[in-house]
Amino acid sequence: MSAILDAKKNNVEEITTKLTDSVSTIIVDYRGLNVAEVTELRKQLREAGVDFKVYKNTMVRRAVEAKGFDGLEEVLTGPNAIAFSNDDAVLPAKILNDFAKDHEALEIKAGIIEGKVSSVSEVKALATLPSREGLLSMLCNVLQAPVRNFALAAKAVADQKEEQEA
Repeated sequence: MSAILDAKKNNVEEITTKLTDSVSTIIVDYRGLNVAEVTELRKQLREAGVDFKVYKNTMVRRAVEAKGFDGLEEVLTGPNAIAFSNDDAVLPAKILNDFAKDHEALEIKAGIIEGKVSSVSEVKALATLPSREGLLSMLCNVLQAPVRNFALAAKAVADQKEEQEA
């Protein structure tokens, strides 16, 4: 009997550690997906460096309680799978949201983004954000705009003076 309890404690500790280490955790209901679809989803997540696991809801509830994530208890019903990402907060939401568009059986239930419990709408909003590289290129364009405009204005002034002298 104590071996079973030890296994359950280890399982809760593993989930708690994953919740602590991950910057993005997404809970989904995968009921209705066939084996090939789940395999494809796991493959896409694995290639992105996202850990996708199925745990017993009671174990997840205990880990969530230990971490103090209020509001997740009601979504921990039925068959759930959890995607953990330690590197990118947007990537798991993006992959799962895109997969859910093609496969209606996959339902995003909730998430924990950078230590805060997030609703389905917040997870879907996060999924629509551009990638990190896209955001960085937007930032570069914003930072370059004033310099570019100044250079164009200086060139226009120089051209105007050149015309007046001629």
